[in-house]
Amino acid sequence: MQITLSLIFFLCLVGVDSSVHFEISHFSSDQTNIIYQGVAIPSDGAVELVNLYPSSVGRVMYADTVQIWDSDSGKLTDFTSHFTFIIDTVSRTYYGSGFAFFFAPVGFLIPPNSSGGFLGLFNSTSSDSSANQVVTVEFDSYSNPEWDPPYQHVGINKNAIFSAVTTPWNTSLHSGETADVWVLYNATTKMLSVFWSYKENSNFIKNSSLSYQIDLREVLPEVSTVGFTAATGPNGERAILKSWEFSSTLPVKNSSSSRKNLSGVKKIKILVITTVFVGLLLSVITCLVIVWFRRRRVARKAAEASLNLISFSEDLVRAGPRKFSYQSLAVATYNFADERKLGQGGFGCVYKGYLLDLDIPIAVKKISRGSKQGKKEYIAEVKIISRLRHQNVVQLIGWCHDQGQFLLAYEFMPNGSLDSHLFGKRSALAWAIRYKIAIGFASALHYLHEKCEQCVVHRDIKSSNIMLDSNFNLKLGDFGLARLMDHELGLQTTGLAGTFGYLAPEYVKTGRASKESDIYGFGVVILEIVTGRRSSDTPNDANPEWGLVEWVWNLYGSEELLSAVDERLNMVFDARQAECLMIVGLWCAHPDWKSRPSIRQANQVLNFELALPSIPTKTHVPVYHAPLSISEVSRDEASMA
Repeated sequence: MQITLSLIFFLCLVGVDSSVHFEISHFSSDQTNIIYQGVAIPSDGAVELVNLYPSSVGRVMYADTVQIWDSDSGKLTDFTSHFTFIIDTVSRTYYGSGFAFFFAPVGFLIPPNSSGGFLGLFNSTSSDSSANQVVTVEFDSYSNPEWDPPYQHVGINKNAIFSAVTTPWNTSLHSGETADVWVLYNATTKMLSVFWSYKENSNFIKNSSLSYQIDLREVLPEVSTVGFTAATGPNGERAILKSWEFSSTLPVKNSSSSRKNLSGVKKIKILVITTVFVGLLLSVITCLVIVWFRRRRVARKAAEASLNLISFSEDLVRAGPRKFSYQSLAVATYNFADERKLGQGGFGCVYKGYLLDLDIPIAVKKISRGSKQGKKEYIAEVKIISRLRHQNVVQLIGWCHDQGQFLLAYEFMPNGSLDSHLFGKRSALAWAIRYKIAIGFASALHYLHEKCEQCVVHRDIKSSNIMLDSNFNLKLGDFGLARLMDHELGLQTTGLAGTFGYLAPEYVKTGRASKESDIYGFGVVILEIVTGRRSSDTPNDANPEWGLVEWVWNLYGSEELLSAVDERLNMVFDARQAECLMIVGLWCAHPDWKSRPSIRQANQVLNFELALPSIPTKTHVPVYHAPLSISEVSRDEASMA
């Protein structure tokens, strides 16, 4: 006992320096050692740094610092960074701009106007600044004539967008393939080397390495941050980080000085030599004080959380949904058995259950334990959806926040989500069902925007959030990102959230959600219903730069609109209804938010209460002034109130 307590006391005073080592084979939103910036999001265990959207930047960084060199000893670290990544051009003719591994000063933010060839690291004023402290290994998929060689390349850069050394690298040849990369630094030779290969082609060896001699002490601060960045310019591509392992040899300095540490050691030696009893007494007192403070803090937080949840619970009881115990929902789902799992999202899983007392099937959404983001979405979703009563909005049966668990129980939808019918392996939906779904969708959004006491902006309109009951009646669900706003208010800054492919261009640029941005998502889904194609899909013979909206708009301008109807219908559809749906879809997905209709107007046209609108035969790209910087626009719920 004496030895244990004395050792604890010694370690608490002295502190321990250690080098950096971590290995990540699965990325998630719950990780505390990883930071996501810009448009980067964890997805299916990997990180999608950028998608197909133009002029965007995404970053992923290690949350702690790395000791590059030590000013006291002059020592320089060795390091090894092993990672796998994919650049997918999606068979486009034009794409860009690239992916890079980098070191930079701690707190180095994404500069404004740094998309495209600047790779989220520089801009036009800082591209060759003497104040820069950045080292990068870049996989450049687009050759910018202002600073790049006339070919796609791998390059090593020092404090500038210009590469110090390069070697050719063919992006399109390896599009969609997993690159296996090693970046090594030898502190003795001061040689920075990068090696890469492709798992899909183990014989690939041509131009697969690059080296550059560089003294990192002359470039980087003593303590730096390490991570990855990717960017798109006018043309998009997907950049995905799949795994990352990093090791360095130089210990990270303790925040206290070495002199203080040595003084602490001497004090401990004196205490131990003088009397073991004093050391034991101090250890016991220290432990007791720590325990007391921790218990007090935990009790205070528990009391605050309890008050919040009590108030939250009282509001819900008045709103109507039923409070369940954790045990009752565990019984209903066979203790959340895997065979009862209906699906899995970013913040938890959904299970099929059965309530014996109510004699009804239910769908139970279980938030991942410890997910702060999931807890916020749980509270937001329940507060909003408990107020809603509409035949085309999914019904909340009940809720539970027992034993640190957060669960939601909804009415069960036997026919699953709309996307599983449009894009999955199920048989094609008949035209009458599609039109019925579109009308129900318009009715649901009309209710949210104009008939509720407060306007509800959904912020995540997409086909996978549309559920279908046994009669294929539409039920709009997943209100975790929704926000309440007064009916008379316009654009509201809330931070970027939602799913790419359904986000309005002004929302991506500015981060301001509105009824109009919901309308854009509505228009995209309407086009998906008619065409049976995803928002990012176009036929092989179409312009590779187009998404679904651009493709349908081109057919409209060519007076070939009906050729966009889903081929699986075998021409069995109502031409008047199909034309109406697609014109309304284009109207709602107009790139200029001021040219979009209200949901009331769209609903009236779909029900043939108003004439079809006159829309331009060609679309255009609007300009949005004074957008938020990329670093301010984040999917992270930290930016949401």
